[in-house]
Amino acid sequence: MAQKPQGGGDGVIGLCLMLAAGVNIVRLDLPDGRFGLRWVHSIEKVEWQEDWRADGTGLSLTEARIKGSGAGMEPPEGARLRDGWYEWRPGVPPLPRLILGRSDAVADHILCIGGDCRPLWAYIAGTDPVTLEPCHAP
Repeated sequence: MAQKPQGGGDGVIGLCLMLAAGVNIVRLDLPDGRFGLRWVHSIEKVEWQEDWRADGTGLSLTEARIKGSGAGMEPPEGARLRDGWYEWRPGVPPLPRLILGRSDAVADHILCIGGDCRPLWAYIAGTDPVTLEPCHAP
């Protein structure tokens, strides 16, 4: 598994990407500890975006946005419509890791770091699920 950050300023936090078996580890630098995920809903074909922060406590979802609503993607209570996007701040505790499913039937998730956005296959090829977790940057 990836080297866990200990917090307390002992290094820049990075983001580790790996397959379920812990192979194909890719370590990415997160200069400000933040990254974004984007994808298109498989049924409704509507874009979903999430902003995340990685630190010693895990991965924290700081904001989410959807471009419309539909089956399985209703905006939660308190979401606000701005420029065609429903936006809200989820109140969920940090996660130790995030597992993203992948498929040949839908486009891959897009990972954004510092304005540079790339599909997950640019880091780890294939359609096997990818695990994201905080780690020390390379």
